[in-house]
Amino acid sequence: MSFTNRKDKKRLTETKITIMATFRLAAFQKLLERKPLDVTREADLTSDFYGKLVFGRSKMKKYLSKESYKAVCDAIDNGTTINRKVADGVATGMKAWALENGATHYTHWFQPLTDGTAEKHDAFIDHNELGGVVEGFSGKLLAQQEPDASSFPNGGLRQTFEARGYTAWDVSSPAFIVGTTLCIPTIFISYTGEALDYKAPLLKSLAAVDKAAVDVCQYFDKNVTKVQANLGWEQEYFLIDEALFQARPDLALTGRTLMGHSSSKDQQLDDHYFGSIPERVSKFMIDLENEAYKLGIPVKTRHNEVAPNQFELAPIYEECNLANDHNQLTMDLLNRVARHHGFRCLLHEKPFAGINGSGKHNNWSLSTNTGVVLYAPGKNPKGNMQFLTFVLNALMALYKHQDLLRASILTASNSHRLGANEAPPAIISAFLGTEVNKMLDLIEQNVSDKKMTPEEKTSLKLNIGRIPEILLDNTDRNRTSPFAFTGNRFEFRAVGSSANCASAMIALNTAVAKQLIEFKTEVDSLIAGGIKKDEAIFQVLKKYIEICKPIRFDGNGYSNEWVIEAEKRGLTNITSVPESLKGYLKNTSKELFIEMGIFDEKELEGRVEVEYEKFMKKIQIEARVLGDLALNHIVPTAVKYQTQLLENVKGLKEVFGDEFKTLAGNRLDIIREISEHVTFIKNKVNEMVEARKLANKIEDEVEKAFAYDKEVRPFLEEIRYHIDKLELIVDDELWPLPKYRELLFNR
Repeated sequence: MSFTNRKDKKRLTETKITIMATFRLAAFQKLLERKPLDVTREADLTSDFYGKLVFGRSKMKKYLSKESYKAVCDAIDNGTTINRKVADGVATGMKAWALENGATHYTHWFQPLTDGTAEKHDAFIDHNELGGVVEGFSGKLLAQQEPDASSFPNGGLRQTFEARGYTAWDVSSPAFIVGTTLCIPTIFISYTGEALDYKAPLLKSLAAVDKAAVDVCQYFDKNVTKVQANLGWEQEYFLIDEALFQARPDLALTGRTLMGHSSSKDQQLDDHYFGSIPERVSKFMIDLENEAYKLGIPVKTRHNEVAPNQFELAPIYEECNLANDHNQLTMDLLNRVARHHGFRCLLHEKPFAGINGSGKHNNWSLSTNTGVVLYAPGKNPKGNMQFLTFVLNALMALYKHQDLLRASILTASNSHRLGANEAPPAIISAFLGTEVNKMLDLIEQNVSDKKMTPEEKTSLKLNIGRIPEILLDNTDRNRTSPFAFTGNRFEFRAVGSSANCASAMIALNTAVAKQLIEFKTEVDSLIAGGIKKDEAIFQVLKKYIEICKPIRFDGNGYSNEWVIEAEKRGLTNITSVPESLKGYLKNTSKELFIEMGIFDEKELEGRVEVEYEKFMKKIQIEARVLGDLALNHIVPTAVKYQTQLLENVKGLKEVFGDEFKTLAGNRLDIIREISEHVTFIKNKVNEMVEARKLANKIEDEVEKAFAYDKEVRPFLEEIRYHIDKLELIVDDELWPLPKYRELLFNR
């Protein structure tokens, strides 16, 4: 479109502003007209419909032959291989069950490196000899498919023209039905065998920690033949009204608000936390739980979180791989069910500045086939020695691989949250609680007869060598700790709400597995030298207490004093995402992953390149969105309001003459202030665009990510500051975007 004169251009600009303001007004109108859906449960008892859409063991027992059922259970429990004949039998039974439940298609459901899930649907049809079709599904189709891999992140592991990739059935995670599609959990690999997903390396890490932990458990109980990693995730999220969401292009395109002045009231009164759940939200939660239960997801807890419109749900703990699949499914359910209730679910770690963001605490533990949780104090001396062994090896793994653990959770979105007086800092440390710390200190000091103060505690005697009492710890968990011991598990609190849990679990399981192997090697060496087993274990544990002591911290992780103290202890404090990602490529990390068989060097480097590319693209998108909103919506709105003020001042001058200066003084100040903010915004947006152009010319993905981090990202906060100041000045009726008070207090 060409403009014949400035008046035409001005008229179009004013029209755009009016449209945006009208859009905001229309959002409120929709909000007032919104009627929540009525929600009813499938049955009186959850147990009556729990797992209805899951091809679990009860369904398999009904639809499979005894031979096929036994083979699948053996594969799940013991990792045995399923042959083609059994696969055909499973496919036949699975198809029959799926068709009875309304399925018309099937898909291999996998988790590419996009942090989401992927699926390609195929119908249950084959040609028949009469020219028609029949419902067909074979073991070959169940076990493997060949989706197009060309457009998924791969980090240089394959060329764009090499489109072939394979998905392979994960027997350990049951198939399920969503809508009319049978979903089969699978791994995703390239044509040449490299992992292109999260599930394949997660399964390898789980196998590694299983074997290493079983070998160590044999010191204490010869009946232990399997150790399972367990995961209990706590998913935080925000709910925003659909109409208001649509009126915020930054939320729609980036998942967070790139501008917006804080509301006069937000979370300062702590009145939202654990408060009464709003009726509309409650109906959403009931609907969400119904859908989760049908998919066999054991969600148990729901509550209001700290920030307005922020909520949390958490399930009963499950085996780590299944729990991870269930979390991916839950995030998908959150998004889909929210829209049925006129909401949008925000999983970004920091959708709103100035209030709490969202995390996904990963509660991690190990348990044996004999029913013992290895991170729970034992009921006898031998059990307590085992407890000490696994706690200290976890601490050693954390200490040795702190940079790797940070790299596994620090992303572009999570970097806004970590250390912001609401979540753990970027310094990796472990909280153990007062009594466990006392116990370790006493062992380090080699004191056997000194009694700990047992007031308000229950003591458990441990009569092995020089190990003192273990006390059941009542101390509060430390919310500022990234890795907190909470009685029978460790809570990895630094994981972000939008993340795939597998990223952190791969790093943690692998690090702990390697550490357990090293522990056993040291103990066996001492035993071979003539030292008794219990004494050998004790000597190694005592040494570990001294080595990993710097990683233990029970104080305030938000304090400046801790930053100084952590540096003295040799702990790293890396807040830059590109800098943190280097943790994957340290020699210790490479050796860890390669030696444990999780990645080869090419896979690891490709995976890290994907992370650099994701970071860069997210900042790039945010910069483009902010520039567009600033120049096309905010600046024209501010100028329009400034023009109205100028017209007002002119009128005052015409009526009052020289006296107008006294009468219009404050308006002149506002006019001047608007000009200063507008000028700054326009200049900084132009500078940001030029910085982005320079960064885009860099071919190396790592260098480009660093350029975006150092040269582009700082502009986002600088520009935002001046936009937020304009929000306080410009007439509310003109402001084009819903404000924080509207986004956070409408439900």
